[in-house]
Amino acid sequence: MASVALNIASPAAQISALMTAPETRGDRIVRLQREARALALDDVDALVRQMAAVIQAASDVADGGDAYPVGVREAALRLSVDMHARADTLKAISGRLMI
Repeated sequence: MASVALNIASPAAQISALMTAPETRGDRIVRLQREARALALDDVDALVRQMAAVIQAASDVADGGDAYPVGVREAALRLSVDMHARADTLKAISGRLMI
């Protein structure tokens, strides 16, 4: 026999639910767009954090001295500088977006 879950809300919650106007289609669109922008900003933040890890690794290689070939150190330094500039650009652009 399947069990049936009853959703019994308090009288105050039932009254509040009845008094709240249903969400219009336009309201729902605005809410979903706001949620999508917030998720996108979360993705940008995650990307920038990952870029920071790459910047750190590239800087470590660039500062690694004779343990790394000269060409590798120079490429790592360029990568670190370029990645830092790109991460700053992403942060600046995403900072202008409104949620």
